[in-house]
Amino acid sequence: MIDLVWLIPLFPFIGFLICGLGRNVLPKALLGGIASLAVIVSFAVSLGIFLQFDAKTAAVVNLFDWINVGTINIPFAFQIDQLSILMLLIITGIGSLIHIYSTAYMSHDAGFGKFFSYLNLFVFFMLLLVLGENYIIMFIGWEGVGLCSYLLIGFWYTNGEYADAAKKAFIMNRIGDLGFLIGVFVIIATFGSSSFSAVFPQAQALVSGDTTLTLITILLFIGATGKSAQLPLFTWLPDAMAGPTPVSALIHAATMVTAGIYMIARSNILFSLSPVTMSIIAVVGLATAIIAAIIALTQTDIKKVLAYSTVSQLGYMFLGLGVGAYTGAFFHVLTHAFFKALLFLGAGSVIHAMSNEQDMRNMGGLRKKLPTTFITMLAGTIAISGLPPFAGFFSKDEILAHVFEHNVVLWVIGVLGALLTAFYMFRMMFLTFWGSFRGTEEQKHHLHESPAAMTVPLIVLAILSVVGGFIGVPEALHGSHWLANYLSPIFEASNSRLGELSLSHATEYALMAVSVVGVIIAIAIAYVKYVKNGHVPLADSEARPALAKLSYHKFYFDEFYAALITKPLDALSGFFYKTVDKSGIDGIVNGVSKAPVEASKGFRLLQTGNVGFYIFAMVIGIVAVLAYSFFKF
Repeated sequence: MIDLVWLIPLFPFIGFLICGLGRNVLPKALLGGIASLAVIVSFAVSLGIFLQFDAKTAAVVNLFDWINVGTINIPFAFQIDQLSILMLLIITGIGSLIHIYSTAYMSHDAGFGKFFSYLNLFVFFMLLLVLGENYIIMFIGWEGVGLCSYLLIGFWYTNGEYADAAKKAFIMNRIGDLGFLIGVFVIIATFGSSSFSAVFPQAQALVSGDTTLTLITILLFIGATGKSAQLPLFTWLPDAMAGPTPVSALIHAATMVTAGIYMIARSNILFSLSPVTMSIIAVVGLATAIIAAIIALTQTDIKKVLAYSTVSQLGYMFLGLGVGAYTGAFFHVLTHAFFKALLFLGAGSVIHAMSNEQDMRNMGGLRKKLPTTFITMLAGTIAISGLPPFAGFFSKDEILAHVFEHNVVLWVIGVLGALLTAFYMFRMMFLTFWGSFRGTEEQKHHLHESPAAMTVPLIVLAILSVVGGFIGVPEALHGSHWLANYLSPIFEASNSRLGELSLSHATEYALMAVSVVGVIIAIAIAYVKYVKNGHVPLADSEARPALAKLSYHKFYFDEFYAALITKPLDALSGFFYKTVDKSGIDGIVNGVSKAPVEASKGFRLLQTGNVGFYIFAMVIGIVAVLAYSFFKF
């Protein structure tokens, strides 16, 4: 079965070709079916490999020799191990549900076939990213998902703002990708290979804190900050909500934005030997989690709330990576894929029912009109808030337990972020589904539950959001933590250096209690404010308190970047255009072409047609030649 791994990316690629070439010929039902089936079949193959694979060491499937330059050999090969298998299941499993959902959500869009071709292409590149046996193949997938993200975010490119959002995502990702690429070059220069099987054993022989390893890991982390939307390269992700809602669910919740976490988890031994980089990752991750959570408190666009929630949850994953909780961080990747995909698709169901309205100030009272959407989104909201026994509780609790053992101050701030998460998520739920309807009469008249193609994926994801955490029940709760045991071969070298979690069960119970009680209090505060007191967020033009204003305007990050980077670069480019390019380079080039023209204008005056003048000119010429010959000698 493992030898068939090449089929997993092949099917989405074939789907991309069929949907792309037949987008104006084939009927929508067939296009949607082909695109969905391509990912479903890939999921089936992935599931077969998961059920069969039980080796402690990775299996490498070498497809063909690719690059041979001097002593460097880079094969086009796939690596199958516990980490890549779980990522395959996430990508193809969640991807299948989102493709099915999209067949209904995008059914009236003129670019239906093109949309599904882009979705399939994205899945293809994401599968390359996680299957690659070396950093070069990983980088191909890394760049490919960046391209597809650009295409999908700007799918409705006739809207100038949406096109700008796509360009912003593409450019900000390129900043991080440059760091990643340089890091790969340093890896090849240091270890003579880009293959994981060659790099990691050599790295283990180095001492902790090695300067070269620190440089490599910082460069790789820069790449991760761009792809996984961490400070300071996070502002592209909220703007990426310009794309269709299924895009938000697939790319910006379950797959692409977790690529940075996957890359660090894959390279865990390099980071475990770089304590400085680990500290940087923990601090940046926590700062991202808190800042994004504060911004989410005041947003009124339902998708923007979820976008900043994604940034915040990614921050928690990086916090886990930074304290060495590799299993906990990946556990949160998995549970986050369930409940965040659910929440985005649920938001799409609400937007669909509200005739494309996204402002929560114009919603309210929808739980009776959209019962399935409401119940499933409630499950996702409870899961992300961290209440037991829903999935998010177990993964977030594991991260916070490791943080507590590492640094109590970081733990306190992390718990505060968890409380903010519960508050803004239930704020979203209360504003959307409770109270009286605040939209127009026309919107009220058209309110209806979404079709089965949209609600069935919601139900499946809701079930996963409820029970998904049970794969990682800790020993303190009488569990065996199946996920930690399954991933143990991947993180064995790092765990032997960093050590396992050593908290007593009593301490773990206390940490859980603090987190759960705090979350319940945050939910209660949100209930009192938005349900009991009926508070509705202020209009855009209304004055806000200082902190609320900072939050609502996203701490002015975009304005700061515009003033610090964009405007100076625009001014510099304007100077080069007007002075250097137009006046200098163009002036020289145009001057060279104008000189013969102007000279010819003068010389043509000599052509008078007077024979006497010609004889005179000839005599003058002869005299000049004789004079030159006389004085020359």
